Amino acid sequence: MNQYLLIGEKNRLRINRYTDNGVYLICEDNDEVLMPNQYVTFAMKEGDEIDVFVYFDSEDRIVASTVFPKAMLEEFGCFEVVDVTPFGAFLDWGLPKDLLVPRALQKFPFYVGMKVVVRVCLDDETGRIIGSQKYNDLLSKDLKSLKINQEVKLLVRERTPLGFKVIVNHLYDGMIFHNEIFETIDVGDEKKGFIKTLRDDGKLDIKLQPMGEKSDAWNVQKVLEFLQAKGGASELHYKSEPEEIQAQLGLSRKAFKRALSTLIEAKKITVSEEGMKLI
Repeated sequence: MNQYLLIGEKNRLRINRYTDNGVYLICEDNDEVLMPNQYVTFAMKEGDEIDVFVYFDSEDRIVASTVFPKAMLEEFGCFEVVDVTPFGAFLDWGLPKDLLVPRALQKFPFYVGMKVVVRVCLDDETGRIIGSQKYNDLLSKDLKSLKINQEVKLLVRERTPLGFKVIVNHLYDGMIFHNEIFETIDVGDEKKGFIKTLRDDGKLDIKLQPMGEKSDAWNVQKVLEFLQAKGGASELHYKSEPEEIQAQLGLSRKAFKRALSTLIEAKKITVSEEGMKLI
């Protein structure tokens, strides 16, 4: 159970008492927060500990919810703009109360329907949860805990002439270069990646596939999973066009052919001019 109430984060709290408006949850320091009736279920009972998200509702009350947003405090997300006002824009982040991005924290004007990548943070003056596009200075340049070929979580945040800028593990700044992308990618996508280079400027070069022996095993597994999802057969084969392989598998033709050879030697597939099949 939480010692204190944590705004904008997941809290584990105990059901303390029932009221007409919902149940009050309590933490170790005896602070209480209301969880409105819409989140209360018949299975819940006094004394139970439950996981909730704590935030300010549309009436600026601190409340708890069993529904969690798409991103919590100090995390990044790609959200759709649902309203624009003179003082800021509101984004759908998965809760009844939309996320405000103040005009001063927007890099460019928002319009309804666009999707933008923002960081969820607390307003220093009000303590309220807000979103910000101006987060570059908040990304860490301390790469000591990272290593080459480490698997990481990515959020694609911007397309550039060199490639796509990504946020790595909600904490670091990274780049995937165009010439190393063999699949469809767009701003807002969440993907797995692998660290290629730890740069002196505190940024990361990222690949979407692992390197070395790990890469070959990963490619083989990807082809197997692709075939299983296709019912055990596909029209792809050794002479398929690179663009077709890239579109369906997200692999270069060279990596795809190596994976086929490995699977044939292991007697897991057969390959002909008509395609490949699981054995």
